[in-house]
Amino acid sequence: MYKHPWLPNLGLVNEMLKEIGVANIDELFNDIPAEIKLNRLLNIGRGKPLSEYEIEEEIKEKVKKNIELSAPPFIGAGVCPHYIPSAIKFIISRSEFYTSYTPYQPEISQGLLQALFEYQSLVAELLEMEVVNASMYDWGSALAEAVLMANRINGKKTVLVPENSNPFHKEVLKTWIQGKGIRIKEVKYNKNTGEIDLEDLERKADDDITAIYLQQPNFFGIFESNIEHVIDIAKHKKALSIVGVNPLSLGLIKPPGRYDVDIAIGDGQELGLPLNFGGPLMGIFAVKWDMTLIRQMPGRIVGITKDNNGNMGFTLILQTREQFIKREKATSNITTNEALMAIANAIYLSLLGKEGIKELAEEIYFRSHYASKKLTEIKDVSNAFSSDFFEEFVIKFPVNYDIISRKLKEKRLQGGLRLSDKTALFCVTEIHDKKSIDLLASTIEEAIKNVETS
Repeated sequence: MYKHPWLPNLGLVNEMLKEIGVANIDELFNDIPAEIKLNRLLNIGRGKPLSEYEIEEEIKEKVKKNIELSAPPFIGAGVCPHYIPSAIKFIISRSEFYTSYTPYQPEISQGLLQALFEYQSLVAELLEMEVVNASMYDWGSALAEAVLMANRINGKKTVLVPENSNPFHKEVLKTWIQGKGIRIKEVKYNKNTGEIDLEDLERKADDDITAIYLQQPNFFGIFESNIEHVIDIAKHKKALSIVGVNPLSLGLIKPPGRYDVDIAIGDGQELGLPLNFGGPLMGIFAVKWDMTLIRQMPGRIVGITKDNNGNMGFTLILQTREQFIKREKATSNITTNEALMAIANAIYLSLLGKEGIKELAEEIYFRSHYASKKLTEIKDVSNAFSSDFFEEFVIKFPVNYDIISRKLKEKRLQGGLRLSDKTALFCVTEIHDKKSIDLLASTIEEAIKNVETS
């Protein structure tokens, strides 16, 4: 049999099968129905094992197909490009962080536990929420866990979700609540301001509401200005309030803790994580100091304690997955949290500090508004909504956006996310300089003029 350098036991397959009492590989997988078996080799690669050198050459050829953009991408939709300090990659590349998996005797890994404790503490300070877990997979899964948690607490079956919240997060939510009997009822938004329609919210907030969700800023980048009102409606209906926040926006606006929000969620991607083709992301999950909420939190919480000798140490003080408690009493099936990403977030927050986050948020705010101004100076181009925004904004065009998008790609520019025939969502952060924003605007203007003169 072929001897693979990284799989040294391939020559011992028959011996291993004999040891576990099966005759061959097919018998090992006989639980798989015959009708769904492929019964042929996968048609992948070059049809033969490659050497390390050949693999490197293959990857180099594929990398050559990548197009080098003229400017950072202007597409965001919740996953936005940012400058990442070099110290982050250096620190998380240390083997004690990079290679560590969930320790099944976690207290033996004091360094990893301390790093996660620092993450929890920094995010708690940023959100002004008392209790933060050691992370979820991403914003979408954090939203789904928050809704399931609300259902466990009050037993109600309907969650109100605004139409102007991230559609990708809503898809995750729909998937996760399947089979739980929980319904999603969408709340309209004001077509002029882009903010949640409070009248529609009040109409739909009946006594079966388990939770009300609000995203701040919302999917269109718009600041919601009536959060207190939404929280009051949730309290009046004895429902939980869930607010999803862009953590960088908290350098400018009130954190969720000051609104007395029950559950705050978000994504740590904007706190020192690269785009990486859309992942890995990092779900933020926090609750206020209420034992009814804390006992139902998903995932794990790292706490600080003292041992029998009075020495300070770190330990897991909450772990709710089925591996640690009786299966039917588990509050969540989440297993390994995004520990490495959480540590990257902690390093990022430590490097920037309170003032750094504020300065960065201001930089993003002003650059995104400069971009909006440049685009709306083009004839018949306008903002889709009148309310103030952060980082992302919707632009309305006089021609089909597909034509504009094709022109942008000709100039090696990645434009915004197409929302409809004539609208698109753009993202501008601290890495978009004046030159790149002006290039975006001039290319879009050229594309529109070409249509008008054709």
